[in-house]
Amino acid sequence: MKFLQQPPRFLFFTGKGGVGKTSIACATAIHLANPGRRVLLVSTDPASNVGQVFGIGIGNQVTAIPGVANLSALEIDPQAAAQAYRDRIVGPVRGLLPEAVVKGIEEQLSGACTTEIAAFDEFTALLTDSALTADYDHIIFDTAPTGHTIRLLQLPGAWSGFLDEGKGDASCLGPLAGLEKQRSQYKAAVDALADPVRTRLILVARAQQATLREVARTHEELAAIGLSQQYLVINGVLPREEGALDDLAAAILEREQAALAEIPQVLKTLPRDQVALKPFNLVGLDALRQLLVAADRQAIVEEGPPVALDAPSLASLVDLIAADGHGLVMLMGKGGVGKTTLAAAIAVELARRGLPVHLTTSDPAAHLSETLAGSLQNLAVSRIDPHAETDRYRQHVLETKGAKLDAAGRAMLEEDLRSPCTEEIAVFQAFSRIIREAGKKFVVMDTAPTGQTLLLLDATGAYHREVSRQMVDAHMHFTTPMMQLQDPRQTKVLLVTLAETTPVLEAANLQADLRRAGIEPWAWVINNSIAAAHAHSPLLRQRARNELREIEAVATRHAARYAIVPLLKEEPIGVERLRQLSKGN
Repeated sequence: MKFLQQPPRFLFFTGKGGVGKTSIACATAIHLANPGRRVLLVSTDPASNVGQVFGIGIGNQVTAIPGVANLSALEIDPQAAAQAYRDRIVGPVRGLLPEAVVKGIEEQLSGACTTEIAAFDEFTALLTDSALTADYDHIIFDTAPTGHTIRLLQLPGAWSGFLDEGKGDASCLGPLAGLEKQRSQYKAAVDALADPVRTRLILVARAQQATLREVARTHEELAAIGLSQQYLVINGVLPREEGALDDLAAAILEREQAALAEIPQVLKTLPRDQVALKPFNLVGLDALRQLLVAADRQAIVEEGPPVALDAPSLASLVDLIAADGHGLVMLMGKGGVGKTTLAAAIAVELARRGLPVHLTTSDPAAHLSETLAGSLQNLAVSRIDPHAETDRYRQHVLETKGAKLDAAGRAMLEEDLRSPCTEEIAVFQAFSRIIREAGKKFVVMDTAPTGQTLLLLDATGAYHREVSRQMVDAHMHFTTPMMQLQDPRQTKVLLVTLAETTPVLEAANLQADLRRAGIEPWAWVINNSIAAAHAHSPLLRQRARNELREIEAVATRHAARYAIVPLLKEEPIGVERLRQLSKGN
């Protein structure tokens, strides 16, 4: 494996949910510890399952891994870190400032931005304080800080007064208010991340076009802020010999090889490794030791009869949606789970029933026109351009709030508007314009605003509360976009996931974020299920059995209602193939 050759002291594994970065990080830690090097594995993932992978409890303390000499692990709890961070900022002013002001500060610190920054705050010391890490030759991080977080921390530090005076606009700068004292430490941490002698960043992906597009964007975003020492690991590639055993396996193999042949240009120059798909769950030392070893094909032991899955289909959800005659349908979830395809499938089926539908997306990697591969009566399609909307939003703020500021204040406002949350808010406002159509037709949205954005908007009041105040003052009846999203009679939020551990945990976290913003998800959709596809290949049948635990978790613990969409032999492109997704299993 190229990424294991001459490894530096720090290795960061990053990638979307479900690509296997935790398994690869754990396997790497074992590999590096075997020759006698001392290794610390650190997880900063809110949905961390490092302890589950090793089969032990870890938590927020350095824990030796039984059975692997020289290996220890630590799971940073982002929620606990965020609470400690909030307490550190709010504690000194509680009792000194009016309760309403304290409540406003707490609201600003309630979103996912705070959680990201607090987690970064926790592991910064591991990058910069040599006394804490002197005992280790390598420190491996499962989930690197996002480009979003690093861009935040690179913004100037004089935000507190600027925000208190109301000169800023809706942004994620509130959580930065308590960072000034640590700025030198954060700068040292970011410098360490950008130093190729000390740090290697490993991008983990799957052999899927959507996932490779996502990781290409991650590569460019991180490279733009100085993190250029990157390697690419493509995980879970179906072995070629499986294609001869099953029609579904043959189709998967063909799709994966096509995706690899058309890998985005920006990724072609990166050192690249491939890891074969394994039939077993990557839990326990024996499984992890096999993950990165190229071995001859092993016989797969069948465990029980073929999977016979009796679960609700997407058609059952579409029936309930169609009964309302109109409304907003939002598909939300992490990258690579198939939101674009499912949004198109739902829109196509509603339009086929004679209902007017507007299908829209804000995902730069989404290709709705290619997915539809044609037109359909009753269906209109649009795409919100995030860059154009962000430019429009920035210009509007500068012409309104900026017009009243002096040169220094205007410069600070311009810096505020370079915050990464500005794009999210601009896109949300573009969505808001389209939302109004849902009173007369169906509006199906792909890649809806994240829970982070919704919490931010609800907390700061940049849009929702300002509109509310103006309307109340005018004694007018009104409905803001946030109110519409919170009203289950007008909006149905569908969370999309895969039947794998990390995507399900991430969807559950997103559901918790939405609930804090007053939005209750209407249904979950488990996409690309092998268990629902009736596979015959021994490897795929074993993978199908591995899905059952996650399907059970969604059905019994997470979702009010759910549906399962099978993995299809043919890529669901074009109206007829999209219709297959909603015809049932």
